[in-house]
Amino acid sequence: MNTSLSMKSSSSVPIRRKRAIWTTLEGIAYLLPSLILFSIFLFYPMLRTMYLSLYVTDHQGNPVQFVGIENFVYLLKDASFLQSAKATLLFVCYTVPASVFLALCLALMANEKLKGIGLFRTFFSSTMGMSVAASSVIWMFMYNPSIGVINKVLSLFGISDVQWLLDPKIALISVAISTIWMNTGFTFLILLGGLQNIDSSLYESARIAGVSYWYQLRKVTLPLLSPTIFFVTTVSLIHSFQTFGQIDILTKGGPMDATNVIVYSIYKDAFINYNFGSASAQAVILFFAVLVVTFLQFKFGERKVHYQ
Repeated sequence: MNTSLSMKSSSSVPIRRKRAIWTTLEGIAYLLPSLILFSIFLFYPMLRTMYLSLYVTDHQGNPVQFVGIENFVYLLKDASFLQSAKATLLFVCYTVPASVFLALCLALMANEKLKGIGLFRTFFSSTMGMSVAASSVIWMFMYNPSIGVINKVLSLFGISDVQWLLDPKIALISVAISTIWMNTGFTFLILLGGLQNIDSSLYESARIAGVSYWYQLRKVTLPLLSPTIFFVTTVSLIHSFQTFGQIDILTKGGPMDATNVIVYSIYKDAFINYNFGSASAQAVILFFAVLVVTFLQFKFGERKVHYQ
């Protein structure tokens, strides 16, 4: 009897192995289309960029001479690149906190059960339906020093025309304001979804206990909304580092490189100056900068997130 049991168990082992192999192959088959797309449009360009960053290239982007890390050393000493890095950091600091805070305030207001609130929710999220190009053109006309509506309003209060996109001191802030407006719709919608996912019985218990609205906000709403806030903050950080469209349309990196963020500097070096080695080195630096910032965000920011 023991012999027959051992024979059955030994015969079932190859069957289990075949099932495991088949399951693995089936999983790979499902993942294969995504792996192919990621390999073509993500992994290969990333590896090619890292490869070109170690070379001097010709005008067609072909590597000519291996220079190792000289491209990186030159960039770290280049005043223009350091200015681009400064502009990028300032742009991130201007846009991310303001976008998240504004969207959170709008989401809190839109989450109230009031008559006609759905119309305001549509207004607040409407920027999602506009492309960066269309939004930038709108803001370009609004910032126009002669016919712009902003200067027209300021003139009613006796304020002289402001060169919003031509003054190096305020050009980056002007682009940041337009970016905050563009990003608010997406962030608002995500935060509103997070608010509506909070159990309403918690608010009922808080009202029965007689606590104030601000106490509910501090002890109930924000802790339970912290995973959503963490998500939109991380996405906004990455998106701000990669800003390009509004810079290209509104200022083209000027005036005096005040808005020449790293992504736009990469574009100019690669497709205007045809210096693909330097552009690739800048892209690698930007990649690792975003990687480090994201890591720090998960390392320290996630400690204040309450998932339950």
